[in-house]
Amino acid sequence: MNATSATKWKELDKKIAVTGQISVDDVADIAAAGYKSIICNRPDGEGGESQPASAALEGAAKAAGLQFAYMPVEVGRVSDDKCSAFHQLMQSLPGPVLAFCGSGNRAQALYTNNTDAAATQTGTEGTEAYCEPVDKRQAETVAACNWDNVFDVVVVGGGSGGLGVTASLLKRRPALRIAVVEPSEKHYYQPAWTLVGGGAYAINDTARNTADVMPKGAEWIKAAAAGFAPEKNLVNLTDGRSIGYRQLIVCPGIQLAWDKVEGLQETLGKNGVTSNYVFDLAPYTWSLVQELKEGKALFTQPPMPIKCAGAPQKAMYLSCDYWQRKRVLDKIEVEFDLAGAVLFGVSEFVPPLMKYVHKYNANLAFNSNLVKVDGSKKIATFEVKNETGEVTRVDKSFDMLHVTPPQKAPDFLSKSALANAAGYCEVDAKTLQSTCFSNVFSLGDACSAPNSKTAAAVRKQVVIVAENLIAAKEGREMRAVYDGYGACPLTVENGKVVLAEFGYGGKLLPTFPLSPTLPRKLYWWMKVNLFPWVYWDCLLKGREWLAGSTESK
Repeated sequence: MNATSATKWKELDKKIAVTGQISVDDVADIAAAGYKSIICNRPDGEGGESQPASAALEGAAKAAGLQFAYMPVEVGRVSDDKCSAFHQLMQSLPGPVLAFCGSGNRAQALYTNNTDAAATQTGTEGTEAYCEPVDKRQAETVAACNWDNVFDVVVVGGGSGGLGVTASLLKRRPALRIAVVEPSEKHYYQPAWTLVGGGAYAINDTARNTADVMPKGAEWIKAAAAGFAPEKNLVNLTDGRSIGYRQLIVCPGIQLAWDKVEGLQETLGKNGVTSNYVFDLAPYTWSLVQELKEGKALFTQPPMPIKCAGAPQKAMYLSCDYWQRKRVLDKIEVEFDLAGAVLFGVSEFVPPLMKYVHKYNANLAFNSNLVKVDGSKKIATFEVKNETGEVTRVDKSFDMLHVTPPQKAPDFLSKSALANAAGYCEVDAKTLQSTCFSNVFSLGDACSAPNSKTAAAVRKQVVIVAENLIAAKEGREMRAVYDGYGACPLTVENGKVVLAEFGYGGKLLPTFPLSPTLPRKLYWWMKVNLFPWVYWDCLLKGREWLAGSTESK
């Protein structure tokens, strides 16, 4: 093996090394270091949307000439059966092997529990439950093992909603003891991934360390939620521990349901199949756009709800704009397949968007839902509904396929007493307070409020929840009211944006005294430069610029 591998991976012996989560880009380095096989011990989806799918990693491994095995193990307990299975897997794979999970601990436990050295390995005492070790450099990270009392507030989810509302609460009441439950080491500015896919933004500028953006004064519990016991005021974690709270904020985001499209996970990141909804794949989108000179490009949109409902067509517009500038658009057949029956949910914005659809000569296929992908044959299968409601399956060939995945509430939420029939945290649409438990609030993509699921909506919701939670805590009337505000900066071309701002019922809620339906260069500048600054330096730091509640009871 390459001598530099020790700086990245922990070598247990000559046969195996372990590490934390790897990315698709790491695979080439792993092969160059001399490893022959990779074992993935981390379940898909455990780390949220930022975690690369095992199928994507397997594809990269095979392309690099490596063997790949997927053997997921949940955090918390490494059983004898799992250790035995791991040992057998090791014997079947060419070595040396690199095994990984979230931190490397599970992979290490699986191997060392089959050796005489098991008892001496840190954090792997036989097959008992263990806690992922705390990084001593991160003073605000709390091990999921040693809480001596309940928290004033527990926030489930460290995305835009979780960190934003935590910052706003601490701005109002600095003495609050707030715990943020979030397993991911990285925090992402996801609204820019569409720009990355269009060649207008650097992917590395969308990511920061979670430790660096965690609000000062909050306690970060680096673990994943497994469920809720609201009648006991407890949040259960995947490591078997529980956290007590006086008030709870539920904002774990939305789950990408790749498995609802047959064959999709196996071909993501190759065969011309991509998605701007994944950090690792947005750059691949841009590569495909640049490489395509002729052929057929399909863009899909699944049934609602999804986060940023305009993102699927934004990917199409930016791709078409590039092809038009390169004078190859007339050789490319562009099709937008929507599971729904309208181009955009707020009718006032449909005419300006249709002008661009015609400009790019794109075909719109309504009531056309992607259900299967055969990457090797480059065939996408859609369920198409006609005027009478009859559904038939239609195969369509492609050279490039941009997929917006089906989405759903996280499983641990949808199965809880907090969820409605659709799986989302049931709240009052105005106060964002749970309709079942008065000490529970929710915001962001996981709450049931019928607003557009966007980062702009979160920017408003954090203020509503912060004000109402404190009012409830102090026995006052909750006066902050959410009007359903959301915004979708529709990137209709590189250099112009239609800034769609609206609330409940599709009511237009423009921030600026300009016609909201006209594409403007100013709004493009705001999308690329101003909005990221507002996100990193305002929303996540409790600076509520243009984010106050619009009315009061």
